Amino acid sequence: MDREQALQLVRQQIKGPRYDHTLRVVDTAVELAEKFGADRNKAELAAIFHDYAKLMPITELKDIIIKTKQDVRLLDYHPELWHGPVAAHLVYDKFGIDDESILNAIRFHTTGRANMTLFEKIIYLADYIEPGRKFPGVEKTRGMALVDLDQALLQALRNTITFLIDRNSPIFPDTFEAYNRLTMNKGGNND
Repeated sequence: MDREQALQLVRQQIKGPRYDHTLRVVDTAVELAEKFGADRNKAELAAIFHDYAKLMPITELKDIIIKTKQDVRLLDYHPELWHGPVAAHLVYDKFGIDDESILNAIRFHTTGRANMTLFEKIIYLADYIEPGRKFPGVEKTRGMALVDLDQALLQALRNTITFLIDRNSPIFPDTFEAYNRLTMNKGGNND
């Protein structure tokens, strides 16, 4: 599937600011893929579809998670996490995209996970740092992404975890595992 076909399918599903966000994520993902040696076309496709299920009703997302035997632990956490796994399922089921690296990048862009692949890191970060994002810590993370993908991802996870803790919100275990694995692989921060 080429870029224009994919964008046309997504445009039918999401509109307005969410579609504009998708276009910025695509540009950011392509930039990161080229910088860090990942497949540009796969990054583009995963970024185009990453929010495919974002605007679906929560009840529909829940039903799909249950019926398709996604990680049911998600249902105990904020519905904001649900659209990644559902989008991965829909992209496979409706459009026949069966490349596991693309599907996993879509699936884990909301939660992260331990031992993320280069491709998963790129889509997670592209979604987090795209130029339309405006929140504390995003500029620092953007700067880091130009130099060290793992450090940028670690910063993004740190920011997300801190944000959730400050709001007394539960944190999905895979997010902690992503943070812990990256910290262990980087040798930790001994300051």
